[in-house]
Amino acid sequence: MNSPVTFVQEGSIGLIRIDNRPVNAISPRVVAALEESFAEFEGRGSLDALVIYCAGRTFVAGADISWFESSDFNPQAYNRLLARIEASERPVIAALHGTVLGAGLELAMACHWRVAERATRLGLPEVKLGLLPGSLGTQRLPRLAGAGTALDMMLSGAMVAATKALRDGLIDEVCEGEARAAGKACAQRLVESRAALRRTSALAAPSPPVDGFARYFTEAGGKPQYPARAAIVRCVEAAVERTFAEGEQVEAREFAALLGSTASKCLRHLFFAEREAARIPDLSESSALRAIGKVGIVGAGTMGGGIAMNFANANIPTVLLDTTEAALQRGLDLIRKNYAASAAKGKLTAEQVEQRMGLLTGALEYTALADCDLIIEAVFEDLELKMQVCAQIGRVAKPAAIIATNTSTLDVNLLARAAGRPERVLGMHFFSPANVMRLLEVVRADDTAPEVLATVMRLAKAIGKTAVVSGVCFGFIGNRMLEVYLREAEFLLMEGADPERVDAAAESLGMAMGPCRMLDMAGVDVGAKVVIERAKAGELPADPGYRAVVRKLFELGRYGQKTGAGHYRYDGRTPIPDPEFSAVARALGESHGIARRDDITGEEIVERLFYPLINEGLRILDEGIAYRPGDIDVVWTAGYGFPDHRGGPMFMAEQIGLAKIAERLRHYADLRGDAFGYWTPSSLLTRLVETRAPLSKWARTA
Repeated sequence: MNSPVTFVQEGSIGLIRIDNRPVNAISPRVVAALEESFAEFEGRGSLDALVIYCAGRTFVAGADISWFESSDFNPQAYNRLLARIEASERPVIAALHGTVLGAGLELAMACHWRVAERATRLGLPEVKLGLLPGSLGTQRLPRLAGAGTALDMMLSGAMVAATKALRDGLIDEVCEGEARAAGKACAQRLVESRAALRRTSALAAPSPPVDGFARYFTEAGGKPQYPARAAIVRCVEAAVERTFAEGEQVEAREFAALLGSTASKCLRHLFFAEREAARIPDLSESSALRAIGKVGIVGAGTMGGGIAMNFANANIPTVLLDTTEAALQRGLDLIRKNYAASAAKGKLTAEQVEQRMGLLTGALEYTALADCDLIIEAVFEDLELKMQVCAQIGRVAKPAAIIATNTSTLDVNLLARAAGRPERVLGMHFFSPANVMRLLEVVRADDTAPEVLATVMRLAKAIGKTAVVSGVCFGFIGNRMLEVYLREAEFLLMEGADPERVDAAAESLGMAMGPCRMLDMAGVDVGAKVVIERAKAGELPADPGYRAVVRKLFELGRYGQKTGAGHYRYDGRTPIPDPEFSAVARALGESHGIARRDDITGEEIVERLFYPLINEGLRILDEGIAYRPGDIDVVWTAGYGFPDHRGGPMFMAEQIGLAKIAERLRHYADLRGDAFGYWTPSSLLTRLVETRAPLSKWARTA
């Protein structure tokens, strides 16, 4: 096996090249190879300087996260290597390009000089994994860039551009050419000028942030579910107030505590789950991929316009089609308004706004879609209408075009057949607002060709989406589970729990928004129409109280925020408890024979909202709708506001204990009855409990 690190001599300069693609991650093997190469440099006393650079598209973009999961993980070997590099009596230059992240930036900061290509971005994103930089990043970064800048970088986990890093003192030079050559040139200059070596650990302790540490501690204390934030502040405080050696000890203790924390385990689980979601078991990596050079979207409403922005942002020409000039212009105007808002915040330049708008073409005739490589229908959630649109697309699309439906609940197989070429059709379920939300459910229909699925999965990455594949069923993964969550929320309301208590219980678990506020924001009318259409199709349980609340609110014209009343009354976007809603819920409960109670606890609300949701997720797995439990976790954390610090509903289920969930489902079946199977444990849950098998090891293989 070739070594991931090589050493060469070019004249009087030594060069260490790291080649551990795709992202040159630090791992035990890389550390060992780096030690060997650096020892070779140390042994060649005739060399004047050393340049460390990377092959491929990036400098070291972090550590191999799977290393953190191993029982023998210990960063001390890497930390000792960094100390050796910093202690060198000859200049060591880091030549940077691509992304310089985590362990990569910590390596660069241990060098005496840092030169970066102009497009380079740098950061310490460990907080996103519930960790802190564990190889002296919390001690070296403040000494180079100042405590305030270091805290801002580490607490956000965001990358900074090379030009900003230069201004902040994090790097020493931005080059216009290739990093390796610039690193060699820099080494020659340093040798010729006999410049004193600047060791980061020996720099003066940084001054405190301008406004002190109190604000950072207060903000971190407001998010106790993310303990890494407070730990980072404590480490930077140590960098300011203690010696480097003492700060190193503080960082090591804090890192060890975080590594075993529940929050970090959950966030690391999601990191791996997102990567795994892109791997489809029966999809060959050699599947022929189609180039998507032009996209068409049918429907210029809020959703269609948001979808169009994704492709314009990725520099893909897009045709936006609607039936009337007025509707089309409204859609284009809304897109421009969204871009203008981004420009006002400094996220885009005026030139970028015009460039992206220039990629969008409005159309009123389906013939304008004839040369598109991908056509997405994004019309109202009405089966008959969508079938008509898919049929029309099928008539005008070129033979190789991919046809996608943005349906959130409907049968993609029916729509695929309506298009007349089912092998070229799948679902692309974007989440609203489509230009912001990162989740994309890719719905694989029965006849979807492998290369079509593979092409869309690659395209999802190109437009910045986190894609998860679902099979065909009502609501796919996310909305199917949401349905049981909303069902129980409505029964709780009819039993006497106020909307604010239901929402507070959900939010206490960490949900971004409780079910009542969420439905009011999304539109009660939108949710009601889904239920009404399912009722017409005979797809609802024979329970007259099923989703009675949302149907009654729709009947009363209480559509949520858009009408100023739904589950709450609204002052702008602020929800206010509404006695009128309480009266509606009470009357519905009485009409459906649901007894009022005054003993509903927050614990009961949480269990009744989330345990059926988990049970439904297990049914989805058992039916083969989702490939892995982690796929469900990604859907719910990326698209439904489920707290990432709990790892997603399936990961949380294992932390709670599957046996406990099964027992509580049986408890509520006894309490409320189970005439419609609402509380019946799924077959998979029963099997897992009986065999004591871990859910995390379950996976669909084909």
